[in-house]
This record gives sequence, C-alpha cells and structure tokens, in this order.
Amino acid sequence: MCFEAVNLKSVLDVGVGSGLFAEAFSQRGLEISGVDVNSEMIVAARQFVPQGDFRESTAEELPYPNASFDLVFFGLVLHESDEPLKVLQEAWRVSRQRVGILEWSYQDGEFGPPLAHRLNPTEIANLARQAGYTNLEIIPLTHLSFYRLTV
Repeated sequence: MCFEAVNLKSVLDVGVGSGLFAEAFSQRGLEISGVDVNSEMIVAARQFVPQGDFRESTAEELPYPNASFDLVFFGLVLHESDEPLKVLQEAWRVSRQRVGILEWSYQDGEFGPPLAHRLNPTEIANLARQAGYTNLEIIPLTHLSFYRLTV
C-alpha cells in the first residue's frame, strides 16, 4: 500500500522500535534508515537490519537533510507524540514523495490503546493539511488504518 504508483528506493522508519517494519522494507530491497528515542530499540533494530542507518532521535527533530527519503513511515507511533503537527512537518521536510502512517483505528477494540489515546481520522486530516500535504488517503484495515500522504 505504500508502494503503489511510486518508485521507492529509501525509507525512514520513524519510531523504528525493534525493527519489525524496517526488516520488512529491507526484504523488499529498500535502503533503510530509522530513528527512535530509545537507544535500546536502536540496538534491537540493528540486529534485524544490520545494514540500516539507525539513529537515536525524536520524530519532532529528524537528523536528516531535506528530501532525504522516498518514504517516511510511522508504524503505530504518531499517537504517542505530544506534537503531531511538528512530527508531520518534519516528515514533510525529509520526504521526497510520500508519508505513510499506520495507526490504530478510531474505535474501541480489544487490541491497542484505549480510544482516548487514539487519533481521530479528522484530526489526522487537519494536521496533514496544516503541515502542507496536498493529498490524504485513508485505507481502513481490520484493527488499523493506513494514512497515505503525498508531498
């Protein structure tokens, strides 16, 4: 779903965690970079994707130049931010083509955080517009929603 109609070569995985998504991107032949605030997660990600460029950093201040990546990906991490607008602005800055956001669906469920900790799709759309994105698609999944933003 991140790959449709674009030629992706590089991905920044924001909130890389243990490297689960980074490993999946790497298996597709993509050049992987990732950031996480937890240094232990950086160590874990390097175990699964040793060729990746992983750095300790916040999503609000990404340590990369403008237009560094074809895709900036957030896997269940945007709802954790205290400054989601700043996060989306930073993603816009370092992305050349696309931003993908995987988040919990905005409904109570047996998986994931309580509804109060989830992001409403309208809120995400408003933040994306404020950050400068021109196109937002929402793709509902079983327990998650995927937001595809175009820069």
